[in-house]
Parts: sequence; C-alpha cells; structure tokens
Amino acid sequence: MAQNNITRRGVFALAGVSALALAACTGPSGGGGSSTGGSGGGNIIAYGTTDKVTALDPAGSYDNGSFMIMNQVFPFLMNSKPGSAEPQPDIATSAEFTTPTTYTVKLKSGLKFANGNDLTSTDVKFSFDRQIKINDPNGPASLLGNIASIAAPDPTTVVFTLKQGNDQTFPQILSSPAGPIVDHQVFPADKILDDDAIVKGKPFAGQYTIDSYNKNTLVSFKPFDGYQGLLGKPANSGATVKYYTDQSNMKLEIQNGSIDVANRSLSATDIDDLKKDSKVTVHIGPGGEMRYVVFNYNTMPFGAKTPEADPAKAHAVRQAVANLVDRQAIADQVYKGTYLPLFSNVPSGFLGATESFKDIYGDGGKPSADKAKKVLSDAGVSTPVNLNLEYNPDHYGKSSGDEYAMVKDQLEKSGLFKVNLQSAEWVTYNKASKADAYPVYQLGWFPDFSDPDNYLTPFFPKGGFENNHYSNPAVDALIEKQLTEKDKATREKDIQDVQKLLAADISTLPLLQGAQVAVSGVNVKGVQETLDASFKFRLGSVSK
Repeated sequence: MAQNNITRRGVFALAGVSALALAACTGPSGGGGSSTGGSGGGNIIAYGTTDKVTALDPAGSYDNGSFMIMNQVFPFLMNSKPGSAEPQPDIATSAEFTTPTTYTVKLKSGLKFANGNDLTSTDVKFSFDRQIKINDPNGPASLLGNIASIAAPDPTTVVFTLKQGNDQTFPQILSSPAGPIVDHQVFPADKILDDDAIVKGKPFAGQYTIDSYNKNTLVSFKPFDGYQGLLGKPANSGATVKYYTDQSNMKLEIQNGSIDVANRSLSATDIDDLKKDSKVTVHIGPGGEMRYVVFNYNTMPFGAKTPEADPAKAHAVRQAVANLVDRQAIADQVYKGTYLPLFSNVPSGFLGATESFKDIYGDGGKPSADKAKKVLSDAGVSTPVNLNLEYNPDHYGKSSGDEYAMVKDQLEKSGLFKVNLQSAEWVTYNKASKADAYPVYQLGWFPDFSDPDNYLTPFFPKGGFENNHYSNPAVDALIEKQLTEKDKATREKDIQDVQKLLAADISTLPLLQGAQVAVSGVNVKGVQETLDASFKFRLGSVSK
C-alpha cells in the first residue's frame, strides 16, 4: 500500500434500500475447542462467512476477512461501542490532541496479554513503528502516513507526532485495521509472523483469545478475562467462525440452525428468499461498500510496460470502458436492487460526493457505444481491443460471476472489445492483483471509518494500496489539502474537485454501492446493534 498517506473511511445509510454487504494455509493450532454449530453449544455463538483470512498479522493483511478476526482478539487504543462509530478510548484512559501535531494517549495500568506479558506503551510504539517499517503491500501501512514519530516516555504514555496538524480523523485511524496493538515479545519487528506462530504465542488482549485455529475452515474463540477495554465482557460464553466455500451451504446452515449468524456473503436472491423464512431474521445496517474496476497502468492495453505502450491510447481504452458499462442493468439484474449504481469514487451520502462519471461518460448514466467508438477512433486504437478482465468469486460473492459476465457482454456487444474473463480464489487473487498479474480487475472497498477521505487517500496518492501505478500530482495535492481543512465548505469543494480529476483519469471505475446485511436465527440477539457505522462485526455483542 502507498506510503506517506493518511486515510479515513466513510459511512452512509441507503434509506429504504435493502443492500447486501460483500467483502476481503495451515492446520489446527492451539488447544481446546468450541462447539461448531448453533444447535448444541449453549451460549457459544456460531458465525458463518464466505470471507477468507489472508493473515492474522495486522501488518500483513488489509481485508475484511482478516480484520474480522483481529477485531475480536487484539486490543485497540481507540474503539467504538456497538451501535456507534464514534471513537472512544479502548485500552486507554484518555486520548487527545495536546498540540495540533501531537496526539497523546494514556494507557490503563496493569494491562496484560493473554500470554502473561505486560502490555505497555512499548508495545504500542512497537505496533505502529512495525506497521510502517514492514509496509507490506497487503497491509494497512498507508493509513499511518501522517505519523512523523512515536514516543513512549513512560509505560502508560504514548505520544504520536504528526506531519500535518489538525488531523481530526486520527482517532478513527487508531481504531482502524492499522490500529491493533501487538506483543513486541511475540512479533518480529521487520517481518510478518505466520498465523500458527501467532496463535501459539497468545499475544491477544481483546474480548477473546483464539482457542483453536484451522485457517479458513474453523476458528474457535473463548472470552479473555483480562480484557479491560471499552467493549466489556462478551455477552456469550464463546464463539466460532466457520468458513464456507459455497454460499448456498451457508444459507442452508443458517436456515437449519447449524450456525447462528451468516454474514458476508449471501447472494441477493438468497437474501430475498431468507426474508420470507420465519426461522431467521435478516438484519440490514448502514454501509459504505463500494465495488469497482481497477486499471493497472503498466499492464492494461497500451500500458507503460506493454510492447505497444501509449498513454493516450491506454486512456482512450479506459474512457471507452467507462462509456459502455451499464451500472443500472447490473444493479437490477444481478443484485435485484440490493446495490445501487455508483458514479464517483466517493459514494453517495458522504461529504462532497458527486456523480462525476455520469457527468463525463455515457448518456446521463446510460451507456453510449457512439461515445466509446469515438474516443477509440480519435486515439487511433484499432478494434476490437483485447481486454483481460479478472474477478473474484468467493471474497466478493458468487454473484460476481454474473456481474462480470454482464460487464463482458456490455463491452463485447459494442464490437469494440474482446474480453477474456478469468477468475481466481481470494488468497491468490489478493496477492496477484498487487503484483501486476491482472491488467484490469475487480475490487471492493469496505470503510475503515466514517469519512470521505477513506475513499481517496488509500487509493490514489503514490499508486495507493492497489499498486496500479497511477500518479497525478494535482490529485495528490488536493487529497492532501482536504485532509486537514477545518472549514467544511472548503473541504467539500476540494473533495468535489478531486473527484472531477479522478473521473477524467479513470484510475478506477466505480460500479456499485451497498450496505451491510447479516442473517441470524430468530432467537439470536445483538446482531442489529453490531451492524453499525464502524463496520466492525463484534461477536461479543451477540447472544442467544
């Protein structure tokens, strides 16, 4: 992910719209075990998902599947209670700006990890320094780009010195995927620690510890009595996370009570069907999910590293795709209205959100083959253009196949493109997409926290976390400016202006926006409360 950036993530509620949230090896580790089903585990909660874990190491992953596990077991300086996105001290007693560029955190005394090691300011400084130093391409280090230095003057005091003052979203960053505090006696300072070693080392100090771990098959949690944070004691006696390769199986198991909660991801058809089932409850919460297409500036047609490299022709190809995609058709036919068309990089409902792509491409939101043909012709691009397009069927749900089949059809029926459509499983896909393996490919974005900048800074300055080789100094300057702009009206205009530039360049092509959905048994409590604007599903809130 990009260096020297700050980020924020946004939130909106789709009023009156049911929206489906989509997302992101080793053998068993640890001892003990928990019930794997919802029908015989007492107050042990069984949670099902098709999401996958990339890595348990906070420095080595930046996806929902991994972060969902981290949220349960690692402590944070800042957190938010279920039902709220407002950051408050978690394992801290206070956290505040002591000058415009210094943010001081006071830790609670007597904190310990589950392995018995003390949790002090040394671990906090180590955790953030480590993220920045490792800067793993699959990790969230880009969120920490505003940190100039970190000091730990005493065991319970941490002082963050920031490069830019007045960063009012910094408290949210401390609750984000870059925020888990790890044990400096377990984690190496300069490399990623593998999952089994993490589980064995028990460096946990959140609501739970990991009791047993079979990666992307089954994880069992038990409450951690030493947790002193904001969330308090779990409402249950333990939890399991079961991973599914087929969402149809997950649907069947939530219907027959084998699991208590199904979340991320069920198809729109499944959700519609489950709403009619008296044995389950469908919960819908606010969300800022975005689904979009990424263009790799090096390997796309006429990209910088291709034999026929030509920036003007590459731009014309991106423009033609933008003119041909029919978002409304995808939303209606594939997702049955559970997603809405998205026409800008900042989703509807956020400060400064516009419809910049609708203003430039197509015909008022509808596709235009004539405009696509003209931009290619004017750039001297011979047609049909061969386009390799990659998508992921598990992390983003089985409906991705239908979604990208429609994109392929929309491009090809114009006669301007010949699309080679391919797919890969998430564990492979996530790494390959950042290693220039895919010229054009699908991604989704799930907000870290509530701010429009979270759709800007992680993506674009210095290539962003996608590593797609996009660079525009004017975009970088505007994004940097709005980060610390205290005047709301001025900041709103900056955000609008940067969206115009992004739509002109088309580093990414926004397609759809959605919200959060989970399904539970009717006897399960606390699910709706955790589908809040923090976008953190908290197992500790759920009981039965």
